[in-house]
Amino acid sequence: MPSYVQTPAIPHPAPPLDALHQSLECQGWSIPKSALIAMADTGLAHWHVRIRRPRGDWVARIPKQSQMQLSAHDNLSYQSTCFERAQASGHTPRLHGVLPCDEQLPRGALLVEAIEGRPAKLPDDLPSLAQTLASLHHLPLPSENRRTPLMAPANPWHEMLKEIHIQASHLDAAQLNSTSLDQIHQALETLPKAISLSTIGLISFDAHPGNFLIERSGRAVLVDLEKCRYSLPGFDLAHLSLYTSTTWDINTQAVLTHAQVISLYQHWQSCLQEHRKLFPWQELMACRRAMWLWSLTWCAKWRATNSHQVDSEHRGEDWSNRLSDDALVTHVRERVEHYLSPPVIEHVARELDALDQHTPSQDRAQ
Repeated sequence: MPSYVQTPAIPHPAPPLDALHQSLECQGWSIPKSALIAMADTGLAHWHVRIRRPRGDWVARIPKQSQMQLSAHDNLSYQSTCFERAQASGHTPRLHGVLPCDEQLPRGALLVEAIEGRPAKLPDDLPSLAQTLASLHHLPLPSENRRTPLMAPANPWHEMLKEIHIQASHLDAAQLNSTSLDQIHQALETLPKAISLSTIGLISFDAHPGNFLIERSGRAVLVDLEKCRYSLPGFDLAHLSLYTSTTWDINTQAVLTHAQVISLYQHWQSCLQEHRKLFPWQELMACRRAMWLWSLTWCAKWRATNSHQVDSEHRGEDWSNRLSDDALVTHVRERVEHYLSPPVIEHVARELDALDQHTPSQDRAQ
């Protein structure tokens, strides 16, 4: 079990600028401390620090925790591999360096290219977002023995069901109202035990719209890559367009119509057809339903665990609200309560049922 400590004197830890500066110097980067600019606390997994440089700014991504329950060293290795492999897509930041896990930075840090861009606007930017995901999904699949350390389950569908089941173990501790609990259990029963798997590829597994920046050229850049794995691309399409994703980030909030969702899937598929990768609608919709239930059960897990105190040993997951700014914690709590409410669960379930009945033209042509 993690070793928890009492809350520090300050309300929440701030980005460790002194430690970052020392670590940069130890690794041979002579960067004045005045060039380190703490960025807004907008994520539960990292602090971000802008590093001003004459030849192009960097961003230091300093982990607060590992969302994949990895040790500090393994978590840093996993995340650096995500950036290294995804940058071949041409739509992600370049990785410039890795700061090791040490006394200054117990979980280390990544140094990545700073992207100049604006938040995505939905639905206008959906084609660009779809193209970015397609550029990731069509990357060549490494041989099995070269996919580590990234997750590469033999059966990605079974792995997803396993993750949902593990997160669902928090449903009782989350103390949901009985209606929500019944709705979630009923939705879990709708997941098929198996599906016909098509092409597996490198996916983000965290492709909600808030994780993209749109450059002046119109290129959509996926800037958060810590959860990449070799799995089913349908999970990314779902995470990009589900109600629980498009209304998560305050800067990108939108509610998509059925027609807009279908158009997104069609555009993504048209980008991949150049590489002869075709995905049956039934598989994509199964992935959509699974991704929604993954998100719902994550909400239940966060609701059950966010009151824990900070893990002093910096091991694995740590959802303590003491690691994040009050405004961010308040926003996450409001979103979690919203998504776990009976009317919203019913709304998404109805959308999924309606989309299940649609057959895109490219599927009919197969």
